[in-house]
Amino acid sequence: MNVMKTTFLLTVLTLILVYGGGMLAGQGGMMIALAFALIMNVGAYWYSDKIVLRMSHARQVTEAEAPELYSVVRELATRASLPMPKVYVIDDPSPNAFATGRNPSHAAVAATTGIMRILDRNELAGVMAHELAHVGNRDILVGTIAATMAGAISMLANMAQWAMIFGGGHRDGDNAPHPLVMVLMMILAPLAAMLVQMAISRSREYGADEGGAKICGNPLWLASALQKLERGTAVQPMDVNPSTAHMYIVNPLRGGGITALFSTHPPMAERVARLEQMAASWGRA
Repeated sequence: MNVMKTTFLLTVLTLILVYGGGMLAGQGGMMIALAFALIMNVGAYWYSDKIVLRMSHARQVTEAEAPELYSVVRELATRASLPMPKVYVIDDPSPNAFATGRNPSHAAVAATTGIMRILDRNELAGVMAHELAHVGNRDILVGTIAATMAGAISMLANMAQWAMIFGGGHRDGDNAPHPLVMVLMMILAPLAAMLVQMAISRSREYGADEGGAKICGNPLWLASALQKLERGTAVQPMDVNPSTAHMYIVNPLRGGGITALFSTHPPMAERVARLEQMAASWGRA
């Protein structure tokens, strides 16, 4: 179901992009929009992991430098039949973690010093299993494509705005878009792209929770860790670029009320409830 939902949402993003390009410059605009999105995705595919790790101030560690984290990741990777990813540590008291990389052979997992301070080994295994599930499901690639396409749609909206300001971008004939339609596109297209991107992220988080529970062998390890992480990040949010917030296992930014509607992460209570239901179905107390 998650795969079908993600495919549908990516298709919606593509249609928004193509329609926006067509509104701006006709059939040629459609082709340019698609070509631009392709170039952005190719660049993101090859370099997004390096960019994100650098933006997060993550440093690669050896087994001697982080023995427990390294051994947990190695044990889980073996259990999941995945190549051993590179292991990174972020010097930050806020408890969190993420995975990145274009495929399982070029993957990396990163954890903050805060997460290793508040979680026991079983809970840490639950978190790292969640991240390895992202790697195995190639969620990083899906998220990168969604993010770059959403970025391309936002750029198209900006182009439409400048075209209206300077009187350009109008097509001759009856097929020329009405100015009101252009204004609506500038407002609604980026908003729709953002909502679709968030829906994709939420869908993949549920899938990684389920996959991580299967890898570590106990859904309650991850459920317990998520509750601790939510409390920890509420007290100590991370200072991260909002464009990378969707990659973390829990939202690293402080937010509540109406902002929760625009969160890239599912409600924590729902995530924990699903894991507890899974544990009950396995006969785990």
